[in-house]
Amino acid sequence: MTSQVSVYDTAAAYTADEMMTVSAARALRDGMTCFVGIGLPSSAANLARATHAPSLVLIYESGTIGAKPAQLPLSIGDGMLAETADAVVSVPEIFNYWLQPGRIDVGFLGAAQIDKFGNINTTVIGGDYRNPKVRLPGAGGAPEIAASCREVIVVVRQSHRSFVERVDFVTSVGYGSGPGDRERLGLTGAGPKKIITDLGVLEPDPETFEFTLTGLYPGASVSAAKERTGWDLAIAADPEIIAAPTPAELDALRSYKHGPASGGRARSHH
Repeated sequence: MTSQVSVYDTAAAYTADEMMTVSAARALRDGMTCFVGIGLPSSAANLARATHAPSLVLIYESGTIGAKPAQLPLSIGDGMLAETADAVVSVPEIFNYWLQPGRIDVGFLGAAQIDKFGNINTTVIGGDYRNPKVRLPGAGGAPEIAASCREVIVVVRQSHRSFVERVDFVTSVGYGSGPGDRERLGLTGAGPKKIITDLGVLEPDPETFEFTLTGLYPGASVSAAKERTGWDLAIAADPEIIAAPTPAELDALRSYKHGPASGGRARSHH
Protein backbone atom coordinates (compact mmCIF):
# COMPACT_ATOMS: atom_id res chain seq x y z
CA MET A 1 0.00 0.00 0.00
CA THR A 2 1.44 3.37 -0.93
CA SER A 3 1.93 5.94 1.80
CA GLN A 4 -0.95 8.37 2.25
CA VAL A 5 -1.35 11.66 4.04
CA SER A 6 -3.49 11.12 7.14
CA VAL A 7 -6.71 13.00 7.63
CA TYR A 8 -5.75 13.20 11.26
CA ASP A 9 -2.33 14.74 10.47
CA THR A 10 -3.83 17.36 8.18
CA ALA A 11 -6.71 18.61 10.29
CA ALA A 12 -6.35 22.05 8.76
CA ALA A 13 -7.13 20.51 5.35
CA TYR A 14 -10.25 18.57 6.35
CA THR A 15 -11.72 16.89 9.39
CA ALA A 16 -12.74 13.28 9.95
CA ASP A 17 -16.40 14.35 9.91
CA GLU A 18 -15.88 16.13 6.59
CA MET A 19 -14.32 12.98 5.15
CA MET A 20 -17.30 10.94 6.35
CA THR A 21 -19.75 13.46 4.90
CA VAL A 22 -18.03 13.53 1.52
CA SER A 23 -17.89 9.73 1.42
CA ALA A 24 -21.62 9.53 2.19
CA ALA A 25 -22.41 12.17 -0.44
CA ARG A 26 -20.52 10.24 -3.10
CA ALA A 27 -22.72 7.20 -2.43
CA LEU A 28 -25.78 9.12 -3.67
CA ARG A 29 -26.63 9.06 -7.36
CA ASP A 30 -28.32 11.75 -9.40
CA GLY A 31 -32.09 11.32 -9.66
CA MET A 32 -32.42 9.27 -6.47
CA THR A 33 -35.04 9.93 -3.83
CA CYS A 34 -33.34 10.17 -0.46
CA PHE A 35 -34.89 10.04 3.03
CA VAL A 36 -32.76 12.47 4.99
CA GLY A 37 -32.14 12.93 8.69
CA ILE A 38 -30.64 15.93 10.44
CA GLY A 39 -26.91 16.17 11.07
CA LEU A 40 -24.30 14.46 8.95
CA PRO A 41 -26.86 12.74 6.64
CA SER A 42 -28.40 16.12 5.83
CA SER A 43 -24.95 17.55 5.16
CA ALA A 44 -24.13 14.62 2.86
CA ALA A 45 -27.40 14.77 0.92
CA ASN A 46 -27.19 18.52 0.39
CA LEU A 47 -23.53 18.24 -0.62
CA ALA A 48 -24.44 15.63 -3.23
CA ARG A 49 -27.20 17.87 -4.58
CA ALA A 50 -24.76 20.79 -4.80
CA THR A 51 -22.11 18.79 -6.65
CA HIS A 52 -22.63 15.63 -8.68
CA ALA A 53 -26.35 14.93 -8.07
CA PRO A 54 -28.38 18.11 -8.78
CA SER A 55 -31.56 16.10 -9.37
CA LEU A 56 -31.38 14.29 -6.01
CA VAL A 57 -34.81 14.54 -4.35
CA LEU A 58 -34.54 15.17 -0.62
CA ILE A 59 -37.41 13.91 1.56
CA TYR A 60 -37.54 14.85 5.23
CA GLU A 61 -39.68 13.07 7.83
CA SER A 62 -41.64 16.27 8.50
CA GLY A 63 -43.33 15.90 5.11
CA THR A 64 -41.20 17.99 2.76
CA ILE A 65 -40.52 16.49 -0.67
CA GLY A 66 -37.86 17.99 -2.93
CA ALA A 67 -36.52 20.42 -0.33
CA LYS A 68 -33.67 22.64 -1.57
CA PRO A 69 -32.28 24.42 1.51
CA ALA A 70 -29.65 27.10 0.96
CA GLN A 71 -27.99 26.12 4.23
CA LEU A 72 -28.20 23.17 6.57
CA PRO A 73 -31.57 22.93 8.36
CA LEU A 74 -31.62 23.08 12.13
CA SER A 75 -34.25 20.33 12.42
CA ILE A 76 -36.74 18.43 10.29
CA GLY A 77 -39.20 21.19 11.22
CA ASP A 78 -37.02 24.02 9.90
CA GLY A 79 -39.25 26.36 7.90
CA MET A 80 -36.64 26.59 5.17
CA LEU A 81 -37.42 23.00 4.16
CA ALA A 82 -41.10 23.76 3.58
CA GLU A 83 -40.30 27.06 1.84
CA THR A 84 -38.02 25.38 -0.71
CA ALA A 85 -39.87 22.06 -1.16
CA ASP A 86 -41.71 20.91 -4.27
CA ALA A 87 -44.50 19.66 -2.01
CA VAL A 88 -45.35 19.40 1.67
CA VAL A 89 -47.46 16.44 2.75
CA SER A 90 -48.51 14.93 6.07
CA VAL A 91 -46.20 12.70 8.10
CA PRO A 92 -48.57 9.72 7.68
CA GLU A 93 -48.37 10.18 3.89
CA ILE A 94 -44.58 10.22 4.00
CA PHE A 95 -44.57 6.88 5.78
CA ASN A 96 -47.66 5.16 4.40
CA TYR A 97 -47.45 6.23 0.75
CA TRP A 98 -43.79 7.04 0.12
CA LEU A 99 -41.67 4.98 2.49
CA GLN A 100 -43.45 1.73 3.31
CA PRO A 101 -44.38 0.80 -0.31
CA GLY A 102 -40.73 1.20 -1.36
CA ARG A 103 -40.93 4.48 -3.28
CA ILE A 104 -37.78 5.91 -1.65
CA ASP A 105 -34.44 4.82 -3.08
CA VAL A 106 -32.11 5.37 -0.15
CA GLY A 107 -32.33 6.21 3.53
CA PHE A 108 -29.63 7.34 5.94
CA LEU A 109 -29.43 5.94 9.46
CA GLY A 110 -27.18 6.47 12.44
CA ALA A 111 -26.49 3.98 15.23
CA ALA A 112 -25.48 3.82 18.87
CA GLN A 113 -24.55 0.18 18.27
CA ILE A 114 -24.25 -1.84 15.07
CA ASP A 115 -23.24 -5.47 14.58
CA LYS A 116 -21.58 -7.39 11.75
CA PHE A 117 -24.94 -7.95 10.02
CA GLY A 118 -25.90 -4.28 10.09
CA ASN A 119 -28.51 -4.56 12.84
CA ILE A 120 -28.87 -1.22 14.65
CA ASN A 121 -29.57 -0.30 18.25
CA THR A 122 -30.77 3.19 19.18
CA THR A 123 -32.98 2.09 22.10
CA VAL A 124 -31.13 0.85 25.22
CA ILE A 125 -27.59 -0.02 26.30
CA GLY A 126 -26.96 -2.68 28.92
CA GLY A 127 -29.35 -4.34 31.37
CA ASP A 128 -32.77 -5.06 29.92
CA TYR A 129 -35.37 -2.91 28.22
CA ARG A 130 -37.11 -1.89 31.44
CA ASN A 131 -33.92 -1.27 33.41
CA PRO A 132 -31.11 -0.39 31.02
CA LYS A 133 -27.81 1.23 31.92
CA VAL A 134 -28.56 3.91 29.31
CA ARG A 135 -31.87 4.68 27.63
CA LEU A 136 -31.32 6.15 24.15
CA PRO A 137 -33.65 8.39 22.10
CA GLY A 138 -35.36 5.37 20.53
CA ALA A 139 -36.52 4.32 17.11
CA GLY A 140 -38.27 7.28 15.52
CA GLY A 141 -38.80 6.37 11.87
CA ALA A 142 -35.62 4.26 11.66
CA PRO A 143 -37.26 0.79 11.66
CA GLU A 144 -39.45 1.74 8.68
CA ILE A 145 -36.46 3.20 6.84
CA ALA A 146 -34.44 0.05 7.50
CA ALA A 147 -37.33 -2.16 6.42
CA SER A 148 -38.61 -0.38 3.33
CA CYS A 149 -36.07 1.89 1.63
CA ARG A 150 -34.62 0.29 -1.46
CA GLU A 151 -31.23 0.61 0.19
CA VAL A 152 -29.84 2.01 3.43
CA ILE A 153 -26.60 3.79 4.25
CA VAL A 154 -25.47 3.82 7.88
CA VAL A 155 -23.17 6.59 9.08
CA VAL A 156 -21.43 5.97 12.41
CA ARG A 157 -18.03 6.58 14.01
CA GLN A 158 -16.12 3.36 14.48
CA SER A 159 -15.28 2.21 18.01
CA HIS A 160 -15.61 -0.82 20.27
CA ARG A 161 -18.57 0.91 21.89
CA SER A 162 -20.48 1.25 18.61
CA PHE A 163 -19.23 -1.78 16.62
CA VAL A 164 -20.32 -4.71 18.79
CA GLU A 165 -20.51 -8.47 18.37
CA ARG A 166 -24.21 -8.36 19.19
CA VAL A 167 -26.42 -5.31 19.69
CA ASP A 168 -28.12 -5.01 23.07
CA PHE A 169 -31.46 -4.32 21.36
CA VAL A 170 -32.49 -4.60 17.71
CA THR A 171 -34.15 -1.28 16.89
CA SER A 172 -33.71 -1.52 13.12
CA VAL A 173 -33.06 -4.78 11.31
CA GLY A 174 -30.11 -5.08 8.96
CA TYR A 175 -29.61 -8.67 7.82
CA GLY A 176 -30.72 -10.27 11.09
CA SER A 177 -28.47 -13.25 11.71
CA GLY A 178 -27.56 -13.71 8.05
CA PRO A 179 -28.95 -14.73 4.66
CA GLY A 180 -32.72 -15.16 4.41
CA ASP A 181 -33.69 -13.27 7.57
CA ARG A 182 -35.00 -10.16 5.80
CA GLU A 183 -37.18 -12.27 3.54
CA ARG A 184 -38.41 -14.34 6.48
CA LEU A 185 -39.40 -11.15 8.31
CA GLY A 186 -41.19 -9.77 5.24
CA LEU A 187 -38.89 -6.75 4.87
CA THR A 188 -39.17 -5.38 1.34
CA GLY A 189 -36.08 -3.17 1.15
CA ALA A 190 -32.65 -4.52 0.20
CA GLY A 191 -31.14 -3.58 3.56
CA PRO A 192 -27.95 -1.70 4.45
CA LYS A 193 -25.53 -1.41 1.55
CA LYS A 194 -22.79 0.66 3.18
CA ILE A 195 -21.57 1.52 6.66
CA ILE A 196 -19.60 4.74 6.41
CA THR A 197 -17.27 5.39 9.33
CA ASP A 198 -14.51 7.81 10.26
CA LEU A 199 -11.96 5.27 8.99
CA GLY A 200 -13.51 3.97 5.79
CA VAL A 201 -16.40 2.04 4.24
CA LEU A 202 -17.84 -1.40 4.98
CA GLU A 203 -20.09 -3.33 2.59
CA PRO A 204 -21.95 -6.65 3.04
CA ASP A 205 -20.42 -9.82 1.68
CA PRO A 206 -22.72 -10.98 -1.16
CA GLU A 207 -22.98 -14.50 0.25
CA THR A 208 -22.80 -14.19 4.05
CA PHE A 209 -24.07 -10.58 4.38
CA GLU A 210 -21.40 -9.98 7.01
CA PHE A 211 -20.02 -6.46 6.70
CA THR A 212 -16.51 -6.32 5.26
CA LEU A 213 -14.06 -3.45 5.16
CA THR A 214 -13.79 -2.53 1.47
CA GLY A 215 -12.35 0.99 1.59
CA LEU A 216 -10.05 3.11 3.76
CA TYR A 217 -9.56 6.85 3.96
CA PRO A 218 -6.11 8.33 3.37
CA GLY A 219 -3.97 7.64 6.43
CA ALA A 220 -6.35 5.07 7.97
CA SER A 221 -5.17 1.49 8.37
CA VAL A 222 -6.60 -2.00 8.45
CA SER A 223 -5.13 -2.51 11.92
CA ALA A 224 -6.91 0.60 13.25
CA ALA A 225 -10.21 -0.58 11.79
CA LYS A 226 -9.82 -4.02 13.37
CA GLU A 227 -8.82 -2.51 16.72
CA ARG A 228 -11.99 -0.41 16.78
CA THR A 229 -14.33 -3.30 15.99
CA GLY A 230 -15.93 -5.61 18.54
CA TRP A 231 -15.89 -8.62 16.22
CA ASP A 232 -13.28 -10.21 13.95
CA LEU A 233 -13.68 -7.72 11.11
CA ALA A 234 -13.47 -9.22 7.63
CA ILE A 235 -11.17 -7.33 5.25
CA ALA A 236 -11.48 -7.22 1.46
CA ALA A 237 -8.53 -8.65 -0.46
CA ASP A 238 -7.45 -5.21 -1.64
CA PRO A 239 -9.28 -2.41 0.18
CA GLU A 240 -9.71 0.71 -1.91
CA ILE A 241 -7.97 3.89 -0.78
CA ILE A 242 -10.83 6.37 -0.95
CA ALA A 243 -9.92 9.73 -2.43
CA ALA A 244 -9.66 12.67 -0.07
CA PRO A 245 -12.26 15.44 -0.39
CA THR A 246 -11.66 17.73 -3.34
CA PRO A 247 -11.46 21.50 -2.87
CA ALA A 248 -14.82 21.81 -4.65
CA GLU A 249 -16.45 19.31 -2.27
CA LEU A 250 -15.04 21.06 0.79
CA ASP A 251 -16.07 24.50 -0.47
CA ALA A 252 -19.63 23.33 -1.14
CA LEU A 253 -19.88 21.55 2.23
CA ARG A 254 -18.55 24.49 4.21
CA SER A 255 -20.78 26.96 2.39
CA TYR A 256 -23.81 24.93 3.49
CA LYS A 257 -22.62 24.94 7.08
CA HIS A 258 -22.11 28.68 7.16
CA GLY A 259 -24.86 29.76 4.76
CA PRO A 260 -24.53 31.17 1.25
CA ALA A 261 -22.30 34.17 0.84
CA SER A 262 -24.57 35.42 -1.91
CA GLY A 263 -27.57 34.10 -3.76
CA GLY A 264 -30.03 31.59 -2.36
CA ARG A 265 -32.44 32.36 0.41
CA ALA A 266 -31.04 32.81 3.87
CA ARG A 267 -32.96 31.65 6.90
CA SER A 268 -35.44 34.29 7.99
CA HIS A 269 -35.78 35.33 11.63
CA HIS A 270 -39.15 36.37 13.03
